[in-house]
Amino acid sequence: MANSPLNLQAVYTAPDTTKVFTHEIPAASSTDSFAAKQSHLATLQSLIPKLQEGINVFLTERMEEDKKAQGAISEKEAREEENYGEEVVEEDA
Repeated sequence: MANSPLNLQAVYTAPDTTKVFTHEIPAASSTDSFAAKQSHLATLQSLIPKLQEGINVFLTERMEEDKKAQGAISEKEAREEENYGEEVVEEDA
């Protein structure tokens, strides 16, 4: 492996925008040894959640912008969003 830096990268593409998420992976001094390979993989493993977090923040912002552009949301959508991630048992009236 060359000693130049590598990038962990994800690209979001939509009709109206493209966003590139990049994290630099420091170049390993040598990948010949098991310890160097292990260190390189550990670095990569630590960067993946950071990349995911950046993507999630961006997509959440996009969703909020889309909601504002669409105007008010329905009562059902408001309840669903309020209870997102929670199990809700609706009672029969």
